[in-house]
Parts: sequence; C-alpha cells; structure tokens
Amino acid sequence: MNTELEKLTEQVLKGKSINKEEALFIYNTEYEQLTQSADKIRKAFCGNDFDMCSIINGKSGKCSENCRYCAQSAHFCGGSEEYSLLDTNALMEGAVYNEVRGVQRFSVVTSGKRLSKEEVDKVCESYKAMRGECKIALCASHGLLDYEDFVKLKNAGVVRYHNNLETSRRNFPNICTTHTYDDKIKAIKAAQKAGLEVCSGGIMGLGETVEDRIDMALELRGLGIKSVPVNVLNPIKGTPLGDVKPLDEKEVCRIAAVYRFILPDAKIRLAGGRGLFSDKGKAIFRSGANAAITGDMLTTSGITIADDMRIVKELGFEVKRS
Repeated sequence: MNTELEKLTEQVLKGKSINKEEALFIYNTEYEQLTQSADKIRKAFCGNDFDMCSIINGKSGKCSENCRYCAQSAHFCGGSEEYSLLDTNALMEGAVYNEVRGVQRFSVVTSGKRLSKEEVDKVCESYKAMRGECKIALCASHGLLDYEDFVKLKNAGVVRYHNNLETSRRNFPNICTTHTYDDKIKAIKAAQKAGLEVCSGGIMGLGETVEDRIDMALELRGLGIKSVPVNVLNPIKGTPLGDVKPLDEKEVCRIAAVYRFILPDAKIRLAGGRGLFSDKGKAIFRSGANAAITGDMLTTSGITIADDMRIVKELGFEVKRS
C-alpha cells in the first residue's frame, strides 16, 4: 500500500481530520487502495448500518430558480410534470407504502425557491397526520425557509431537513444565479437552530473540478452535516446541462471514497443518477458509501425498494427499522 495513504488512513481512524491538501492527495492515489481504505474507515466509524430513505415529489414544476441541471425550472424546457402541493392523503399513501417495505425515512420534496407561509402551514398538517399514523422518520425539503418555518416543521414531527449545497462556493454561480450559496448556508443554520438534523450534499458532474468537490465536502464538515447525498448528474434534455456526458462509475467511487476520509462518520448517500450504473451502485457502496435514496427520484427513474434491499443484503449491510 502507498505508505502516505496508509498513514492518512490511520490518521482518520484515530479521529484526526484531514485537510484540503491531504484530501487532494488521497483523491489521486491508486484506485483499489483508495476504495479499500475508505471502506475500512466506513466499517470503523459506521459498522454495517445502512440508511435508506425515499422521496416524494410533493409539488412539481414551475420553479422560479434557474439551476442549470433541473427539469423543474420555469427557465428551461425540461418537460417535468406540473402540479401544486399534494394533499395529506397522497403524502400519507407514500409514507405508508415505504414504511411497510422497511424504508427508514420518507421525505416530501417541493419545487420552488421556498414554500409560502400558507403552504408551510398546509404541509405541516400533513406531517402531523403522518406522524400520527406512521413510525417512519419524516424528512422535508421545501427550499430556503426561515427559522420560524423550521420550528413549525419540527413541531409537526419532521426530524431532518434537506438542502443541498449542490457544488462548491466557487462553482455555484456557474450553476445558479437566482439565489446564492450563502442563502443555502443561512437556511441550513436556521434549520439546525430549530433543532432539525440537516441532510446536505451535491451533484457531481456539473463541470466542477476535483478541488470543487473537496471544497464542498469540507464546507459540509464545517457545518456538522452527517447525511450527505451524492447525486450524479443525469442529463435532462431541455436544460443547459442536457448534453453533458455523465461521470463514469470509477470517478464516483473516488468521490465517495474521499468523502469518507473527510466525513468519516457521515451517511454518504447515493442519490440521483445511481441508475446510470449497470451494477446500481454496488461498487460505490464498496468505496465508502453507506446510504441511499431508494425508489424514483423527482423527475427521473430510480431503483426499486426490493432491488435495493437485495443489494444491501448482498453487500453485508443492514437496514435497521426505526
């Protein structure tokens, strides 16, 4: 084994963080050694626990924001379905469906920069109803809300809020100009202040550099994030990034591995784009990742719960019911 990589692996195992320079070095080490070392760190900090969540598109399309990858943006012609906030019955059906199949978390995701105050109140009533009927952990993703909204979500039974940084601070203006990186960080900190856990990660393949990927991971570490979605761009025709070539699986394995070094005790969660890979992400789960979004994504097809449960079992992970 590369002696310097071995040294940095032991450093992380002993609880000492790596810096940016070390992360860049790790990223470019020999592939097999890198992924095996990351898996060793995952086992040491997280054991064989696997975190599985699902999402429902609770409000679709007509988004005011111009995120260049997104089919739901009103600025582009991504062809996504358009509908207003789903009612309690529809959301409850999704929660029950996932709970009985052993999924641990269920998240309602809505399009737009943020829900209105009236929509926050409406969805909180749905969360209260789901909390009363289901044991599945409830998560939410409703854009750039403020502290008072997060308190309402917390009181309604939501335990975790999702708000992706998407990419590095440097690269963010190349991806979106209708809101800022600091807007996202402000919302994340407000959610944490309200007592919510936060899930935040990004999309790989947006034209970012390796340094951008590492910068985002270091930002997440500084924010204390313990659930980190790693999406892979699935190019959608009609969006500005619709013709971008997707990343290959080995590159995503490297990303997952270096994220494990930077965030040793986090849930590194494979999310959108996993279906692009023939093995449905198995190699990435052997490279430090230990969580997934199962089922369909917001505007693209995902992997079925049954298939994911089988994959998890084959790899020796365990999904623990809440």
